[in-house]
Amino acid sequence: MPEGPEIKLAADQIAAVLEQQRVREVFFEQPRLAHYATELEGQKVLDVSPRGKALLISFDNNLTLYSHNQLYGVWHLCDYGQTIDTKRTLRVALHTEHHSALLFSASSIEVLDPAALADHPFLNRIGPDVLDPQLNWRDVAQRLLTPTFRRRSLASLYLDQGFLAGVGNYLRSEILFDAGMSPMLKPAQLSAGAIGALARSTLNISRRAYATAGVTNPARRARRLEREGADYEAYRFMVFGRDGLPCYGCSSNIVKIVMASRRLYYCSNCQVEPNDQ
Repeated sequence: MPEGPEIKLAADQIAAVLEQQRVREVFFEQPRLAHYATELEGQKVLDVSPRGKALLISFDNNLTLYSHNQLYGVWHLCDYGQTIDTKRTLRVALHTEHHSALLFSASSIEVLDPAALADHPFLNRIGPDVLDPQLNWRDVAQRLLTPTFRRRSLASLYLDQGFLAGVGNYLRSEILFDAGMSPMLKPAQLSAGAIGALARSTLNISRRAYATAGVTNPARRARRLEREGADYEAYRFMVFGRDGLPCYGCSSNIVKIVMASRRLYYCSNCQVEPNDQ
């Protein structure tokens, strides 16, 4: 499933071709949405923005297109009139005079008026967007210590969109490794300094993934591995997907476990265990 960095990158690309443009043609594959096509055709796109793993496209008639890619959804951009060679199902098409934004395979799609947008169940329950430039490490540290979150394992907490929107499975492993925290730890077990370190890693790794289109390894290491012949997937992560391979910090083998029903990767030597606190 795409995580916050991937959704924000998609939003940036869609915004570049849609914002302040009028859509000349609109297509909805789902019959329940088909009638909105005529309401959106001719409208100007005012804003394209991510909300965690969701994407919002706002029009000047006060309607907003909400989409959540879930596991298989993907946006493609192309010149108007161009076709995309894919076996995926086209769910939404937004065409301007020169460009097309095409959403394939996603199933969570809605068109919302202001009242429905304000009351949307997913948007109402998610926490701050981890890539919100106004979010700082002190905000994250404060959330870690709230009664709602402080006694939950980090493995569980870092998949909860109510804690921070946009953090998903690969970011969970990478953030906890960067902070040196075992996934079994709970915020209540951490010192003030450790909470601060975890909060900083949360923002730093998420923002690094956005800036590098998904690479969480430090830039110097990633460049070295690429020069040595590693492909993108091989130099991308510090621990995620690297089970059985040596840790970059201590050379111990990276371990793969399942926590909160999702695979998680960590170094048991570098990441502090609960009994070490």
